[in-house]
Amino acid sequence: MQSAKKKLVIKVTAGAEAPERCSQAFTVAAVAAASGVEVSLWLTGESAWFALPGRAAEFELPHAAPLQDLLESVTASGTITLCTQCAARRDITEADVLEGVRIAGAQVFVSEVMADDARSLVY
Repeated sequence: MQSAKKKLVIKVTAGAEAPERCSQAFTVAAVAAASGVEVSLWLTGESAWFALPGRAAEFELPHAAPLQDLLESVTASGTITLCTQCAARRDITEADVLEGVRIAGAQVFVSEVMADDARSLVY
């Protein structure tokens, strides 16, 4: 009997102001996605800016994989969600975000992390 596929929900709150923490979240998400894990990456706080075209390409951290590459890896096989309130505080709308990024709120986040097959991390 096969075991149910696990889902990893990652909430990243850090952006360019905390580059190592930010990069860690994206790296873990990309590695999990590449390993076949179902990934849901939530962009909250300052990481909300990475939902916009070109923003991940501007991010730099020595000895780290390019954030743009990590984001594309997660987008290819996982879900990327921009927090509703975080988007509103930054005047970001659905028309502004990268293709494949959804905007959703706390109710959806809680539903994902409370699922029996889910594990979660917060950065």
